[in-house]
Amino acid sequence: MKFLNFFITLILIANTVSGQVKILFDATKAETANNADWIIDADNWNLGYTSNSSAYIGGSEANAQRYPTPPQDEIQAGTSENYWTGAISAWAVECVKAGFYVETLPYDGEITYGNSSNPQDLSNYNIFVVCEPNFPFSNSEKTAIINFVANGGGLFMISDHNNSDRDGDGWDSPHVWNDLLTNNSIQNNPFGITFDYEYFTDDSQNFPPDASTDPLLSGSYGNVTRVEFYGGTTMSINPNDNSTVKADVYKNDFSNNGYYGVMFAHAEYGQGRVVAAGDSSPFDDGTGDNNDNLYDGWLDDANGNHRVLIMNATMWLAENASGVENIAEKKVFVQNYFGQISLFIPDYQKVKHLQVFNTQGQQILSFDKISADRIRIPLKIHGVYFYKIDFETKQETGKFVY
Repeated sequence: MKFLNFFITLILIANTVSGQVKILFDATKAETANNADWIIDADNWNLGYTSNSSAYIGGSEANAQRYPTPPQDEIQAGTSENYWTGAISAWAVECVKAGFYVETLPYDGEITYGNSSNPQDLSNYNIFVVCEPNFPFSNSEKTAIINFVANGGGLFMISDHNNSDRDGDGWDSPHVWNDLLTNNSIQNNPFGITFDYEYFTDDSQNFPPDASTDPLLSGSYGNVTRVEFYGGTTMSINPNDNSTVKADVYKNDFSNNGYYGVMFAHAEYGQGRVVAAGDSSPFDDGTGDNNDNLYDGWLDDANGNHRVLIMNATMWLAENASGVENIAEKKVFVQNYFGQISLFIPDYQKVKHLQVFNTQGQQILSFDKISADRIRIPLKIHGVYFYKIDFETKQETGKFVY
């Protein structure tokens, strides 16, 4: 009976969404206008956009709903990137395989922080992803986003090239981002990042000298050796505005230790973290609105390096997740490397005991000593599994799908 009660408790804890890293993908800023589809899933293609920065029902663009379908709890190790219909669906599927939970903020959703009446308030999430926003954030939205980061949230800012105005309102993504960063009521350029107004294509292997210790270039998903932009912009970084800002990738014709010609960058702000990219092409998985020209930058371009870079960046943002949801010192992240399940345990030295159970409550694996921060979980049968880890001062439980 004691074991049965423990197992029931384990299932309840593992299925509590608030115990997972939660990622919210934005769809409120015309991310599907014209030849764009920067969403994780859509079941309807009935959205239209006006030239005064508003959306309406009655068009033919993808209309992303809050919950992707089929449901994410059915995703397994072998689930393909076209499980959902959206140009960044592969990224979302990969996040679910890593043990995260994903949602979309639909076109009529509200970007707020600290508003308990909004079920999709940013305080309910750990990471906020905005890919190529096409009209500006309101003053209250700017305040919400910056405060979200300041209080421990992770922000993924993705831009595109200059003159990439999809909805014809006079705004494109680099101008939208700069408006948020420099025209807000909190702090001028809080993240130390400025998007340039460029339009270029580059196949870059120009990384900073300390690439081997850069969390985006050398992370749990592997080492990045190449990044390709197809119509993107660069960024400039300013350590005087934010002393933590750092360039991860440079355009080939720029110095690899300067402040200009930056293609990817990251920074910390308050208790939170930010990642910025100058092009949406690396995120495109080639699936989405059939009326758009979509390309597979996720795996086909750069020999798969984009998946590694983007997932390393996502994991870096997720490592800070406890600042948002008050998850007490979360120590474990589930990772899926092409069908091989691993548990990433930064505090592996403090592990006293690790157990893995199947859905019948049977213990199938047990470890008393962990010698590295990532431990592979060898499995032969696909399904849902649960883990229980006893640390020196706490216990953590969770689930994963193989």
